[in-house]
Amino acid sequence: QVQLVESGGGLVQAGGSLRLSCAASGPTFGNYGMGWFRQAPGKERTFVARITRSGAITHYTDSVKGRFTISRDNTKNTVYLQMNSLKPEDTALYYCAAYNPITINQGRDPSEYTYWGQGIQVTVSS
Repeated sequence: QVQLVESGGGLVQAGGSLRLSCAASGPTFGNYGMGWFRQAPGKERTFVARITRSGAITHYTDSVKGRFTISRDNTKNTVYLQMNSLKPEDTALYYCAAYNPITINQGRDPSEYTYWGQGIQVTVSS
């Protein structure tokens, strides 16, 4: 069982930056790949980024490439999402999630993830 708790969200002006953190409980954090998703009001939850167990490989949705960076520190059981050059369309509830690297497919569908955080709000004003 892995419990995930996000932090670092808030209100920021367009062009600004935020860093989200996701702290995981339990000794098995390093066994899981990690991802970030977001959900805007009235919309489906969509993939943002994911990172492999070791942190060596990352994937991003096109709209955040070059602006967002996912990273992890396995000694701290934490995954991060550095968000730069934020836009109003980045406004959403952001979730971190853990996936089993044995069963993962493309890693862009929420159903591929086993554990989820409660979500944290990011609001970007224009």
